[in-house]
Amino acid sequence: MEERLQKILAKCGIASRRKAEEMILEGMVTVNGAPAALGMKADLERDHIKVKGKLIRTPERKVYLILNKPEKCLTTMSDSEGRTTVKDFLKGVKGHVFPVGRLDYNTEGLLIMTNDGDMANAILHPSRKIPKTYLLKVDGLIEEKEIKKLEDGVRLDDGVTAPAKIKKVRKTEANSWLEMTIYEGRKRQIRRMMERVGHSVIKLKRIRINGISLGRMEPGAFRYLKPEEVKKLKKEVGVNN
Repeated sequence: MEERLQKILAKCGIASRRKAEEMILEGMVTVNGAPAALGMKADLERDHIKVKGKLIRTPERKVYLILNKPEKCLTTMSDSEGRTTVKDFLKGVKGHVFPVGRLDYNTEGLLIMTNDGDMANAILHPSRKIPKTYLLKVDGLIEEKEIKKLEDGVRLDDGVTAPAKIKKVRKTEANSWLEMTIYEGRKRQIRRMMERVGHSVIKLKRIRINGISLGRMEPGAFRYLKPEEVKKLKKEVGVNN
């Protein structure tokens, strides 16, 4: 059966549909020896579809895990400069998985990884408004009026942010620790939001996504999601497979 190429790549666990579209545009994908084009349809059983010269095959068993991404680590499966990537911490994982979204190089914490392209695409879709909770340390003592601004939404160069939830955790003489929940996934969003109200982020760690918690996992450690966690997540993002 013919399907859009980006859907086939997602189904086979190559990448989310959004990332698959980028790969097609960058010329990484061929169909029967010819460069693929965005919007093209193909049949996995009949056509020879290659990504970076490697033939893709029928979908693998679905894998779902979370990784505690360390700082100074790229949210990608490879790096031409030889820098540390999330793949370096997935020893023993059978099957190809990819990160759902990304965390900045200097941000640590919970990263969902899977080969389920449909679920990844649903989680990343802006309409889903999946809650993501971070623990952050900022310079200076944050005031209630600044928290109110962040909770109401602040104007960034790419538009006003959606309302956030903020809870004070503790403070020292020079810094504040906060727990912040956002429902978007803009680039460097929390760092930019804090800069907008006059505070720079010293440390940032994602601790929860939609009720799935990092717990006491060490940096670089991973665990497979429990069946009930997968079922709940799929239900909330509207995926039925």
